[in-house]
Amino acid sequence: MARNNVLLAQCVCCCLAFVSSFVAVVPLSEHGHDFRGRCLLFTEGMWLSANLTVRERERFTVQEWGPPAACRFGLLGSLLSLLLAAAHAWRALFFLCQGRDGSFLYAFLNLLVSAFVVFLVFIASTIVSVGFTMWCDAITEKGTMPHSCEELQGIDLELNVDNSAFYDQFAIAQFGLWASWLAWLALTVLAFLKVYHSCRQEDVLDSLLHEKELLLARPASRASFQEEKSAII
Repeated sequence: MARNNVLLAQCVCCCLAFVSSFVAVVPLSEHGHDFRGRCLLFTEGMWLSANLTVRERERFTVQEWGPPAACRFGLLGSLLSLLLAAAHAWRALFFLCQGRDGSFLYAFLNLLVSAFVVFLVFIASTIVSVGFTMWCDAITEKGTMPHSCEELQGIDLELNVDNSAFYDQFAIAQFGLWASWLAWLALTVLAFLKVYHSCRQEDVLDSLLHEKELLLARPASRASFQEEKSAII
């Protein structure tokens, strides 16, 4: 019964990781299309006035676009999480329907894969969160602008890109990535518990086999003692 509960919990966490990863993949893909391959993460820029004699902020000028690898890594992490979550969900559902569990080797490999995905998704989530914060700090000049980062997505920044939904896209992507990370963290804990339980079972089996050998050896030793006693008499 406890084994089935663990499998059911793994299946639920895998489904949550799949949905969360899908939620992150869609806006990150849309961002790449809207910004024509450019990445707003870690982008540096400032507001400049067309008329230097008038102290007005009129146009945002990008000094340096963020590295495309930052957006690609976030997309790669969410895609990998999506595929592995689907594979793990199918496997857990298969074992649950069959009423059996995998071997110790499968449980150990599952733990290694889950730990790797936790690390990968955590890095991807951190990159997206920190990079987007730097972008918002740049276009709002760290909060000194009259408009917030969310409000600026409704203003054409004249960057030759479609910036009409960048805030919504990355807000959703951050939610999906961090939710996916939490789901994979839970999967890692469950995988560790399964490995620990398997090790305990192996120890118990070894102990039972050892006790069985001892019990079988005792009658044999008693029989040999009786034979020696009879021979002496």
